Amino acid sequence: MDEALRPSRTTPRRSAWSRGRRAGAALGAVSLGLVALSSCSQPTPLATVTVGSGTVTAEASCYQDGKSLGEFSGQNKENIAKFSTCLNAKPKKTITVHPGEKVRLGVEPETADQGWFAAVNGNQQLSSVSKQTYASFDGEQLFYSQQGGGPSDSATVSIISSKGSAFTGVWNVKLKRADS
Repeated sequence: MDEALRPSRTTPRRSAWSRGRRAGAALGAVSLGLVALSSCSQPTPLATVTVGSGTVTAEASCYQDGKSLGEFSGQNKENIAKFSTCLNAKPKKTITVHPGEKVRLGVEPETADQGWFAAVNGNQQLSSVSKQTYASFDGEQLFYSQQGGGPSDSATVSIISSKGSAFTGVWNVKLKRADS
């Protein structure tokens, strides 16, 4: 027989068992991938801040699938510390506010259904608890503190979702005051 037509002796023969093992390994890999994907947490709801024609969307500084993160007040120092940490988390998003502009805050419907309110610089509550998906505020007023004095160059607006006296999420956005 011509050497070119003769089957190579170095080519391994594949048995049905070998193909079955490969198919089983592939099926196992796909199953593990699906399990890994299903265990991923849901993305956090977003909060939106719009000023003029500019918009920023922020992910939560603190959020745990809508579950209570602690109480707003009370005697539990751990809850108070956690709430304070969430309010004082450094904002990842910044938007500029020009004189005379409105600041519009928006939340997703699930957040609105629970109830939410806004605060400035972690201590000045801007609104009562709302079940609406948005609220508007006079931009210039957000830069003035309750203690008086002139306006600051920046402020942090916090959107806080709540269930009764418990908070379930905090979103922080930095507002930068534009030069007049």
